[in-house]
Order: sequence, then C-alpha cells, then structure tokens
Amino acid sequence: MYKFFVVLGLFIVPSSIFAATTATATITYTIASIDAISISGNPSPLNVTTAVAGSQPTSAVDSTTTYAVTTNNTARRVTGSLASNMPTGVTLTVALVAPTGGTSAGAVTLSTTAAALVTGIANLAQASLGITYTLAATASAAQVTAATNTLTYTIGP
Repeated sequence: MYKFFVVLGLFIVPSSIFAATTATATITYTIASIDAISISGNPSPLNVTTAVAGSQPTSAVDSTTTYAVTTNNTARRVTGSLASNMPTGVTLTVALVAPTGGTSAGAVTLSTTAAALVTGIANLAQASLGITYTLAATASAAQVTAATNTLTYTIGP
C-alpha cells in the first residue's frame, strides 16, 4: 500500500510548479533620415593634347568611375559643384547614370554653383552607377600644366 501512495504522490503535483511566468521589454528605436553618396575614386587625368587642323582641340573623356547612393527619403537629387571655376576657354562636364526611378540631367557643365545632376531619387540603395567626365578646351584656352580642381557631390532635397 505504501508503494501505491508514493506512485500516486508523483502524479498529484500542484499546478503552480508548472506555471509559466512572463516578462516584457520596451524597445526604443529610431530610424534617421539617411542621404549617403560615395564615389569609387578619382578619374584618370583629363589631358587635352590633340586637335584636328581647323577644329577645336579634342576633348578628354573618362568613364572609369562610379558612384553609389542610399536614401530613405523622397524627392532627393544629386548636385555637383567645383571648388573653383575652370579657366577661360575650359569646361568640365559630368554626366551621371541615374539610379532606378531617377532622372539624369545628362552632361552638365560644372562651376562653383551647385548644379542638379540627377533628380527624382527616392527610397533606394544602388551602387555601380556610371560617371562620365569630359574636359573640353577651346583654341583660345591658355596652356595649363597639371592643374586640379575638386568636385563635390551632394545628395539632398
């Protein structure tokens, strides 16, 4: 009989022993406004060195660099501006391939005033978008030896 009560005692266990308990945590988070742009590197040197007799000098072109853009905003655009204006008779243009949903302005002549290069950018992350730089000089442009200029790209409203 003693064995019976011991075995029965194993099955009569208070339910509170198996009761579950819970706890909660409040997660606080933010997602900031993100507008990011990067360039793969500098283009090769742009050297205007030849011309066909009777024509303006042949422009120098480089299409070896790319850019990447990420934004979680709408109605964004990429602008570009130079640190200093190009010399008289010399123009630098840049053309950016537009990301999905955006619109490229095509070849844009650059100056110290920011110019729209791509518009209509919204909620995307895209990389390996092509950039084409073109340096043109007229026959009246002064000779220049190894000059540099800085082009600043900006993404924003």
